[in-house]
Amino acid sequence: MRDGDVVVIGGGYAGVRLAKRLDGTARVTLVDRKEIFFHRIASLRAGVRPEWTATPFIPYDRLLRNGRVAAGKAIRIDTAGRQVVLATGERLPYDVVVIATGADYPEPARFTGTTAEEAAKSFAGHQRSIAGAEHVLVVGGGPSGVELSAEIRLARPDARVTLAHAGPALLEVTGSARAGNKARAWLESHDVDVRLDSFMSPGHTFGTYRDARGNVIEADLSFWATGTTPNTLWLRLAGHGDWLNPSGQVKVDRTLRVHGRQDVFAVGDVNDAAELKITPVALAQADLAAWNIRAHLQSSGKHRKEPRFYRPIHRTPLIVPFGPSDGVTMMPVPGGETAVLGSRTSTLGKAKTLLTPYMRRQLGYSAA
Repeated sequence: MRDGDVVVIGGGYAGVRLAKRLDGTARVTLVDRKEIFFHRIASLRAGVRPEWTATPFIPYDRLLRNGRVAAGKAIRIDTAGRQVVLATGERLPYDVVVIATGADYPEPARFTGTTAEEAAKSFAGHQRSIAGAEHVLVVGGGPSGVELSAEIRLARPDARVTLAHAGPALLEVTGSARAGNKARAWLESHDVDVRLDSFMSPGHTFGTYRDARGNVIEADLSFWATGTTPNTLWLRLAGHGDWLNPSGQVKVDRTLRVHGRQDVFAVGDVNDAAELKITPVALAQADLAAWNIRAHLQSSGKHRKEPRFYRPIHRTPLIVPFGPSDGVTMMPVPGGETAVLGSRTSTLGKAKTLLTPYMRRQLGYSAA
């Protein structure tokens, strides 16, 4: 016997992990607008290299043994009727609902459309554009901007590649100056033009870009790796704007519940937990939320469990690949310091496979 209906809205890293964790103890329905899981960690390479085009797509069909995956777009959470309303008109009853709709990423890390075929077509378009470009501009010097610049450089050694970053150092968000210096050294040694303190905006004519000092860059192709936007507009349109902070993130308490709602949780990139929004953090939130959801569903039983509080993760290992055989790894060590490791650790940990075998196993498939 299972203890209640749980509807998880969003099939990204946090949503998949949470649905799988609860599959044996609740009646789980995972709702996602995509028909297939999108392994976003592999998307930057897929947008550059044709042989990686299909790699980010993993079917949902082996994820849940007891629950189900519903392809569709959630448009409203009816808190009075305790139902999730889909665009098709279907209504999914819930005892607990989880918002795991993630964030919207800029190209080429975006899943375009709803099918693998549509997303693959978008990747192929980026690949063709990169293959034919004389000068590619990447704006943003965080992990995604650095990774994308390296992928483009390795795929197009004959093209000009410029990385423009508004801040004074690369990888500032990681808090590691050594890692930023290592990334800059790698890029510059591979003839990437790294421009710091360069806030970019489109110029007056097509194909031109201007920094805050008025300097003009001409490029026939550009990618903006300057941040993400939480996928919460649907909540605002449905009358739940009071659940959101000014940045559009869902406000959660220490149990990862939406403030004021005992039966509504939010996990992953979509919530306002103050921490770096990366995959290990999303998985940790999903694990804690799964515990608290079980505690909520079993609250009237004799084996009642107390909820656990989430502590934002400010120190976690982070790997930024420079293509498939190099990169920089930031590893927290006791005392508040961060060890910066090089190519071997980065290659084995992430750069070569981009964690694809791990995610395939998570969804019930072989690593290959």
